[in-house]
Amino acid sequence: MTLERLQKVLSKAGIASRREAERMILEGRVTVNGQVVDKLGVKADPLVDHIKVDGKRVKGVEPHVVLLLNKPRGYVTTVKDPQQRPTVMDLLKKVDLRVYPVGRLDFDAEGLVLMTNDGGLAYRLTHPKFSVPRTYLAKVMGTPDEGKLDRLKKGVLLEDGQARALSVSVLQQKEKNSWIRVAVTEGRNHLVKRMFEVIGHSVLKLKRVGFGSISLGTLPVGQFRSLSAEEVRELKREKFGVRGSEFGEGEKGTFGVRRLGKQKRPRSAFGGFSKGK
Repeated sequence: MTLERLQKVLSKAGIASRREAERMILEGRVTVNGQVVDKLGVKADPLVDHIKVDGKRVKGVEPHVVLLLNKPRGYVTTVKDPQQRPTVMDLLKKVDLRVYPVGRLDFDAEGLVLMTNDGGLAYRLTHPKFSVPRTYLAKVMGTPDEGKLDRLKKGVLLEDGQARALSVSVLQQKEKNSWIRVAVTEGRNHLVKRMFEVIGHSVLKLKRVGFGSISLGTLPVGQFRSLSAEEVRELKREKFGVRGSEFGEGEKGTFGVRRLGKQKRPRSAFGGFSKGK
């Protein structure tokens, strides 16, 4: 018999991240062998014990998987939306395993979203103490000067506390707007938009192109691929660094970041790409 903390069992089973599983337990939504568990610290064996969440039996532990999705604008980064808006799950209908998004990406933003059923990895990627970088391309009004970019790197005060950019640079300048590459190590709501608002440059478009050691590359909008075992191992390493990037504009004005090293053709372990709507 192998006993594990209940929140870890739920996380491994793909029910929720470990933090979300803890909340489910404290809300009394989990039972073990018919008994409600409403405190942390309880252990169980998923192969022996009868575990339910919201009255539904938790099945055996599924193999861990990590997917890279290129989210289009107009999709909510959640499993279910009370307002009945399209969610990232609508783009993963060919995936049999139950996965959930790692962190969030604004409804009107596009780009890299990681999806997984590995609660431990999701916790490591999203908890502020690990400082995992998220890299974005932001189209902003006007062009911030070096003084304003330095303010972002030193830190600006927002309504929910201090926020700073790990790195920030102007990639392309036009008459009325510019494209900025910026990396932050937090996932607070609308963080990048609010930081640029403070320095007087509203964000017009936002695209996430990197998360930790993973880059979006040339993956088409609305499609996904499985991360390789090597990519997952790299994500789990103790130290992270922001990769170099190359900025370019296609015929339709789409932007991307080149991955270092050899590129693999984006494919999914679930039978190819999932088509966006």
